[in-house]
Amino acid sequence: MRILVATDAWHPQVNGVVRTLTKLADAAETLGAEFTFLTPQSFRTFAMPSYRDVRLAMPRPARIAKLIEEARPDSIHIATEGPIGLMVRRYCRQRKLPFTTSFHTRFPEYVRARVPVPESLIWRALRRFHSSSRAVMAATPALARELGERGFANVVLWPRGVDTSLFHPRAIDLCLPSPVFLSVGRVAVEKNLEAFLDLDLPGTKVIVGDGPARVALEEAYPDAIFLGQKHGEELADIYAAADVFVFPSKTDTFGLVLLEALASGLPVAAFPVKGPRDVIGDAPVGALDHDLRNACFAALEISRQACVEFAADYTWEASARAFIDSILAVGAVLPGRNGAEQARIVA
Repeated sequence: MRILVATDAWHPQVNGVVRTLTKLADAAETLGAEFTFLTPQSFRTFAMPSYRDVRLAMPRPARIAKLIEEARPDSIHIATEGPIGLMVRRYCRQRKLPFTTSFHTRFPEYVRARVPVPESLIWRALRRFHSSSRAVMAATPALARELGERGFANVVLWPRGVDTSLFHPRAIDLCLPSPVFLSVGRVAVEKNLEAFLDLDLPGTKVIVGDGPARVALEEAYPDAIFLGQKHGEELADIYAAADVFVFPSKTDTFGLVLLEALASGLPVAAFPVKGPRDVIGDAPVGALDHDLRNACFAALEISRQACVEFAADYTWEASARAFIDSILAVGAVLPGRNGAEQARIVA
């Protein structure tokens, strides 16, 4: 089964969408599915306003059609609502081809943090974008319910995973005053990092990641340590060496970094909002409190082993199987493709 994923988020971007799609493709190979990606790398791009590190594609319909037809997919999935996603949606609708989509980013809140645009207008545009999708994939039951309440149709659950062969406890010392409070992710206004950096906490605050707000935050909080982007074993070492993972975002739909932290034996401190609440729930692996400082201190008392055991239930293979099963369940295999028989084998 050959699945084409259209995404406006791709390397060298470092974010949850890119990591999710990359890990999904790797895990799907073991299930007999082959992923190809339609990304900004195939087009001219321009810097996203207010976020120059992100390049947006300028796709042309003829080029989109050529790339899709060369890929010869058995199924098409649209992962993002950007220029590429819009063009691939148009291609499918014009040819009456089935496709699926996924909801990764709470754009209404992200846009509101930068521009005074009513959230209702953005939600309306998102509903329209996903309205023709055979299945709108959401990461958590709470997000799926919310999308349904907001008028999205055909919403299904697509859980996430974590690579426990990379993220796991290990003996690492960062040689910093303890306790070490760590936050990992994009350094941008919507991540609400000031709520963490403003806290009166002992030890050391460490920020891993890059983004448009980094320079300003480094100047405003000279006592915090900004390490920039980290990957692979180096990132895993930092997780394992910290004492608490602080997740101040109130806009994330999931937060893969939560699972990476937990798999590393790192308890979570966060606000009791969608994202951390959906991932952690009532499990004794995190402290969710409207007072983030209280959550940080409570998290120091949490068992690191409990965090590791909790994260072990989240695998990328299970995530990939749920993704493929959703495509098959809604009949989103393209007509005339020989992937239908392969799909039945995979299922």
